[in-house]
Amino acid sequence: MKIKRGSGGAQEGFARILANTGWLLGGKGVGGILSLAYLAIVTRTLGVADFGRFALVLSAANVIQTLVSFDSWQIVVRYGQPHLAAGNGDALNRVLRFCILIDLTSAAVGGLIAAFIILVFGPLMQLSSGMGWQAWIFCMVTMITIRSSPTGVLRLFDRFDSGAFAETMIPVGRMIGAALAWVLMPNITGFLIAWGAAELLCATSYWLLAFRIGGEKLGSWRAGKALDARAENPGIVGFLTATNLQTTLSSMGQQVAVLVVGLFVGPTGAGLYRLANQLANSLTKISGLLSRSIFVELSRTHSSQGHEALGTLFRRTNRLALIAGAVIIGLILTVGHPLLGLIAGKAFLPAYPLLVLLGIAACIDLVGVSYRPLLMATDRSSLSLRITLVSTVLLLGMQAALLPLYGTIGAAAANVIASIIGFAMMSLASRRVMLG
Repeated sequence: MKIKRGSGGAQEGFARILANTGWLLGGKGVGGILSLAYLAIVTRTLGVADFGRFALVLSAANVIQTLVSFDSWQIVVRYGQPHLAAGNGDALNRVLRFCILIDLTSAAVGGLIAAFIILVFGPLMQLSSGMGWQAWIFCMVTMITIRSSPTGVLRLFDRFDSGAFAETMIPVGRMIGAALAWVLMPNITGFLIAWGAAELLCATSYWLLAFRIGGEKLGSWRAGKALDARAENPGIVGFLTATNLQTTLSSMGQQVAVLVVGLFVGPTGAGLYRLANQLANSLTKISGLLSRSIFVELSRTHSSQGHEALGTLFRRTNRLALIAGAVIIGLILTVGHPLLGLIAGKAFLPAYPLLVLLGIAACIDLVGVSYRPLLMATDRSSLSLRITLVSTVLLLGMQAALLPLYGTIGAAAANVIASIIGFAMMSLASRRVMLG
């Protein structure tokens, strides 16, 4: 009977993963189509050099946001579930307010870091003083539109459909903004304004939907203090720290690479690398989508159904990720080159080898997409953090060694090597969890 319950629970969890990923993928599908359109507008309007400068500003903002922001949605899901099940809305509200406080603090710190980076490294990235101010303002907009907390509310209530709708506001906003910039202000400033407005639109949508769906179940906003959540939820600070560091380490290597390439080979090389990286990530968006859905279900299964159901669910998600990774690699090899020329034009075709290498690295990460959620859901966040730290240090070290020798190809190859080693370490750790 235990086997049946475990298998049945895993089957239901796997069905929810597919359904929730479907909602996320639907939203990203719309965004992916629109991103091809607005990316074509930006690249053809700005040209290789100015697009490289635009890419450096975006990458600087992403690096800073990644450095200071926390995946607070995981906190809401991980520690909000018991309070929601017990009908303790006030305790859930304190968890949410604790996460909001963390997000606001990180935004303030991010603004200071942005000012320092732009003042010190702006000239090296060939950014004028005027462009430096614009870059700082754009960074501040990305800081104040951190939307991880309302994302956690929607996922806590299994409303991935609403989250998908809110997320589409970014590509929709960018598409509208890019079209307006193309007509009214066809320069870097115009496109930065468009990208910033899209971030504000998305964040507003997330909060409106979170308040609407959560409603009275979110409890009173005056019940106790936000910091009371630390005592009420043992381990929340350690979990918060681990998720922040992992997000920072796993994402920073990708964003820092664009900045490093810009310092070594200038805006043109950075633009080619950014374009290839963006296209590769567009083809492998399913990795991030699966990871979010998998974490929610693995956390729920681990707490309510036990080790057997957890193992069954984990194996099924692994098979799904393997099939998806193989399909996407095939797409990159067959349609990557014509797609690159169609979107950006012949001037960007030298980015195709970068697209292949970065796409392969992203697909390796996709195949191992279940590993990190498993470690986090089974309270082994510190182990996951150590593996991520090793992988990131290896990535940055390989980039530093290969970029001066082989240029952007070397930087892209470093991603493949780091992904393979990171995959092997995560796989070994996950197998030990399941055997234990």
